[in-house]
Amino acid sequence: LTLLSGGEKSMVAIAFIIAIFMYKPSPFTFLDEIEAALDETNIKKLINKLKEFTDRSQFILITHNKETMRRSDTLYGVTMNKELGESKLISVSI
Repeated sequence: LTLLSGGEKSMVAIAFIIAIFMYKPSPFTFLDEIEAALDETNIKKLINKLKEFTDRSQFILITHNKETMRRSDTLYGVTMNKELGESKLISVSI
């Protein structure tokens, strides 16, 4: 495993997670920047695979990737008014 690149290590971990979901899907799952080390082609493959599980499970992805955000159903963001110092949640259905 030490000879694998960062993207290859990510793909192995993602494949393991997806194999677990195929065996026993959970109602919802948090995934934090799992696509950070992937190229755009593999990100599209990952999102397509996650979409296959959306009838059985809900995924909450924390990401900065534009392609992941573009292909999501709903986006949530947090913004803060610097003058008041209060945070505000913003949601967008796509």
